[in-house]
Amino acid sequence: MDALALLRLYVDWGADAALDDDPTDRLAAPPPSARAVPPTAPSPLASAPHDPALRPPVRQDSPSPSPPARRPSGPEDGLTLIDRAVLRARQVAEAASSIADLQTALAAFDGCALRETATHTIAPAGRADAGLMLIGEPPDAAEDRGGTPFAGPTGQMLDRMLASIGLRREDLLLAPVIPWRPPGARPPSAAELRICEPFLHRLIVLAAPRRVILMGNMPARLLTGEQGGIARLRGRWRDIAIPGLSRPLPALPMRHPSQLGASPTARRDAWKDLLLLRATLDADKDT
Repeated sequence: MDALALLRLYVDWGADAALDDDPTDRLAAPPPSARAVPPTAPSPLASAPHDPALRPPVRQDSPSPSPPARRPSGPEDGLTLIDRAVLRARQVAEAASSIADLQTALAAFDGCALRETATHTIAPAGRADAGLMLIGEPPDAAEDRGGTPFAGPTGQMLDRMLASIGLRREDLLLAPVIPWRPPGARPPSAAELRICEPFLHRLIVLAAPRRVILMGNMPARLLTGEQGGIARLRGRWRDIAIPGLSRPLPALPMRHPSQLGASPTARRDAWKDLLLLRATLDADKDT
């Protein structure tokens, strides 16, 4: 093969540069040095720390810049949505100066989702100045339709219970523990109870009863702070603390009228509590 044909073969193989005549050990050669960066002219400010004459003037009347304020990562008040709703409910309730004002404020309050699903906001019924107040369970379907507490069959049973000891519903102030019926008759959540509780407390303060009857599990638990069913809580008076009242309020937990069909024991318990209520009222002529 002549030299020209060999060069053409090298080109076909991709060789496009000639080598030295003598072999070179490129592994033993030192690494190429970094390309030198041409020096640049020094900045006049570079000598400022050393040459006072070249330092920029500092205005004495300009304050030094302060570091930027850190923005809070959460709500500024640190409250959860539920806590904020409870606080708002407490403020709205405390602003009411009468039971009528409180009911108007309740009808306009949008801090509880139960208001959007209920048909009516249940208003207290009976005498506003009654010395005896009766607080029942959350509204049922009949109460939600009519807008009054203790309506339908439950109300009829209550009327018979009161009549057995010489009372009428017109002699009491009746109210549910919360003003709206939960959808599907489900129990209200703990958050819903917390939001509605300031309105119940304010109603008690405005009504200023001498005694209160807690009919059912939920009113008894909520206002006494005790756990357990009504079968354990019933049967005796106890003092409860209500925010806004300067003195403890005597309260009697007893069975709700809707529970009386459950067993003869429930009816016997209700009768005992009614007799206790009658004896207490007879001994306290101011109630």
